[in-house]
Amino acid sequence: MNNVLIGPMRPNFLILTPACVLLGIATAFWSGAALNPLYIVLILTGAVMAHISVNALNEYHDFKSGLDLVTEVTPFSGGTKTLPNNPTKAHLALISGIVSIVLVACIGIYFVVERGPWILPVGILGLVIIYTYTPLLTRSPFLCLIAPGLGFGPLMVMGTDFILTGHYSWTAAVASLVPFFLVNDLLLLNQFPDVEPDRQFGRDHLLIRIGRTAGARVYVLFLILTYIVIFLACLFEVLPQGALLGLLTLILAVPVMRGVIRHADDIPGLIPYMVKNVIINISTPVLMAIGLFINH
Repeated sequence: MNNVLIGPMRPNFLILTPACVLLGIATAFWSGAALNPLYIVLILTGAVMAHISVNALNEYHDFKSGLDLVTEVTPFSGGTKTLPNNPTKAHLALISGIVSIVLVACIGIYFVVERGPWILPVGILGLVIIYTYTPLLTRSPFLCLIAPGLGFGPLMVMGTDFILTGHYSWTAAVASLVPFFLVNDLLLLNQFPDVEPDRQFGRDHLLIRIGRTAGARVYVLFLILTYIVIFLACLFEVLPQGALLGLLTLILAVPVMRGVIRHADDIPGLIPYMVKNVIINISTPVLMAIGLFINH
């Protein structure tokens, strides 16, 4: 029972959430805000619940549509196969997804009361993305491309910063572009193994439209933009020089870009670069956050 309940939550992937929240905490700290421990616990809880919800609902919808019955599992795609292996328990994934999104909404209401109505746009858009990602957003190449990064970047980072500071800032907005590009790339790269099944079951994401080779170029563009944002933000003093620590992941990013271009149509050859891409996604915002804390 525990495996059936926990599997669709994809706990191995949840580490991305605290990395993005940490960046929002760091921008608030660097701007001089007092870090309320209760707020931080609730922010992190809500963010993790949001991630759990979108994962569980994705597993449920992909099982009900039949997509997960035909995909091949890789460490980053094809679903967990928890529901195909336990078809009578599929309702548990739906329940966990709904319960999680309700908890997110409850935490959001608390912060509306505490910090005012300006947090509402972030919260409402986040809930919409969670609920509509699999059934609707994956049918639009553009929305499917940017929705993941929007959720983990501007919504998560700026939302965290707003709750801790009480206002929106250019510092948080610019910093949030880093996970925006990175997480868009993460989901884009994870779609490479499933292009044919996704097409068969009605999805219409970027790789279906333009193919893996062109999609690899989009991946490279987004990764380059990640580092351009960090460099320019520090150059123009929107972020402190310590944020340049995020550039350290270029050590991984350069060979990953070459590998993705080279192995765009070779899924087994692509897997090692998908692993390194996950490391880049987690370590870049963490390194930036460390730099912001040091520069305070």
